[in-house]
Amino acid sequence: MSPDWFAQSVLDWFDRHGRRNLPWQRDPSPYRVWVSEIMLQQTQVAVVIPYYERFIEQLPTIPDLAEADEDRLMALWAGLGYYARARNLRRSAVLIRDQHAGVFPEQIESVVALPGIGRSTAGAILSLALGQRHPILDGNVKRVLARVFGVAGWPGHRHVLDRLWSLAEQLTPTERVAAYNQAMMDLGATLCTRRAPDCERCPLAAHCSARHSRRQGELPTPRPRQQRPARTTLMLIVMTPAGELLLEQRSRHGVWGGLWSLPELDPSADPADWCLAHLGARPDRVEMIASRRHNFSHFSLDIRVAAIHLSTPTALIADQPHRRWMTQADTLSYGLPTPVKAILDDFHGERPAHRGDIG
Repeated sequence: MSPDWFAQSVLDWFDRHGRRNLPWQRDPSPYRVWVSEIMLQQTQVAVVIPYYERFIEQLPTIPDLAEADEDRLMALWAGLGYYARARNLRRSAVLIRDQHAGVFPEQIESVVALPGIGRSTAGAILSLALGQRHPILDGNVKRVLARVFGVAGWPGHRHVLDRLWSLAEQLTPTERVAAYNQAMMDLGATLCTRRAPDCERCPLAAHCSARHSRRQGELPTPRPRQQRPARTTLMLIVMTPAGELLLEQRSRHGVWGGLWSLPELDPSADPADWCLAHLGARPDRVEMIASRRHNFSHFSLDIRVAAIHLSTPTALIADQPHRRWMTQADTLSYGLPTPVKAILDDFHGERPAHRGDIG
């Protein structure tokens, strides 16, 4: 099959069935497309849309993003996961403000040099926003190319990735590049899906190697299986008599970097001893409540939760900026990890307000 036939078939399909009314496709400036591409990494379109709209409404320009404080940024991002993406967005915005006069760079080398932007993301931004000819190779495009051309092997292996990049480069047309790249992503997202691909509606089905050999379920080759290790932690819901909660800001490095979370202990630690050491008071009572498991890409986290009821207020954390007393309403203005928010929501819902546990 010729590259011209491939590109034209994809574009013809896009003109009839492609997605052309996504929020970032309206006035597709480099900034708007950039934010959408970062959010869409590891996250589905339907999940991203409300986050994107809220983000752009509150931070409509690169200078706005560069000047946003971290708590505000994390509150806008909370729930999307992979929080390093948000920090890299802001770091890049600062660099664009300081090194490019606040204007998103138009040379791919300058874009790839920004934190959190690789070759495919840079190509997507410059092609979708400015019409420049750059191939892309996100997960959806990898799946389409691997199946159509029968490229076996896990795309994480260098020789497989090089083959897919070579195909992407050969097939990307010189005209209507934005439409073509969007079409390739749409094909992978809506027809050539990971499970149950809709081959009958695919414009490339007649020349698809995976379809002819019935290997749709085998291509692209999955990542080699590794057992996901499990870790256990103990989180504390510490409450004052007035119903305030103690939250801690996590380190910018590691899991949930920069977000506000519940105090976390080794599961063998004594919560009462922790309160005495950190708050100067022993709790009125400690109750263990339901545990939960949260799965990350590389490990599972078993969370045990202890509710700590203080009989008197304490001000010992006043000189510790990474710890803060908050009301239930206050937490809405801060970025909380999804499982922590769920723990607090469940705990709040199980207890009547007149007990003064939360809210």
